[in-house]
Amino acid sequence: MSALLEIGALTVDFRGSRPVRAVDGVSLGLGPRERLAIVGESGSGKSQLLLACTGLLAANGRAAGSVRFEGRELLGDARALQAVRGRGIGFVFQDASGSLTPHRRIGDQLAEVATLATGCSSGAGQEAAVEMLGRVRLADPGAIASLYPHQLSGGMRQRAAIALALIARPRILFADEPTTALDVTVQADVLALIAQLCAHLGMALLLVTHDLGVVAGLADRVAVMYAGRVVEEGGVADVLARPRHPYAAGLLAAVPRLDVRRELSSIPGSPPAPGDWPSGCRFGPRCPRRVARCEAQEPMLHAADVSRVACHFPLAAGEKP
Repeated sequence: MSALLEIGALTVDFRGSRPVRAVDGVSLGLGPRERLAIVGESGSGKSQLLLACTGLLAANGRAAGSVRFEGRELLGDARALQAVRGRGIGFVFQDASGSLTPHRRIGDQLAEVATLATGCSSGAGQEAAVEMLGRVRLADPGAIASLYPHQLSGGMRQRAAIALALIARPRILFADEPTTALDVTVQADVLALIAQLCAHLGMALLLVTHDLGVVAGLADRVAVMYAGRVVEEGGVADVLARPRHPYAAGLLAAVPRLDVRRELSSIPGSPPAPGDWPSGCRFGPRCPRRVARCEAQEPMLHAADVSRVACHFPLAAGEKP
């Protein structure tokens, strides 16, 4: 399967009194209709990776490496980025309120995107807006189209933000923690909606999340990030059932389970600040398996059975860290 999106040796740096590197040499691929989840603790570089791919970094941010969409390089090409945003890649952000313009009606915002993406008339754009609001299962989409963002509940705003990302019929949907501000019941409904829309519209999905339950139910592949790098990557069933990296195993062990009576596990210590990484293995200071080699030599991603892992001493299948 040829890659729809190819990320090669991507780095993200932020200028300042002390320059900071948030993403350090990440390489990933995403095929048509494929669903890839990126997981990891806050500060691991997940969100900055998505923003770099779409040219949406903060003003002091700089991305280097390669991001190719359908074979066309995006980094450093403002026209290519402008062309791919919306029509090639749709983006659902963490905060729906930040995606929607507060002083414009919902329908007008969607209609504007539809007319720009397809060249249709304003009337057709309004019809497309109402149709898409119905697709994201908003009751009475015609009435919703006439409202302002502040008149909607959090769950309704998130659905409107998803409609805004999808109205140009993108090939890939980027979803960055799309249910962070929602209660558990609404979260499940929104995630089911995203899965359904990806299937119906034939989209690929690149999902950033910290919720491994979401990964299990929504993704085909998972990449685990730590301190700006991918430390394990493979099929969801393989990584979640038989993690090879101690960090991935620690994340899974920390997930509470109702069917198991045991003390809740945790990973000792804290992740390093972006760019303030230890020498050798970046997870080394928190790893119970570390040895001298781990402090002296940084491990690179290599094949380990059916997944790729960046660890000098990866776990055997079923082994505890």
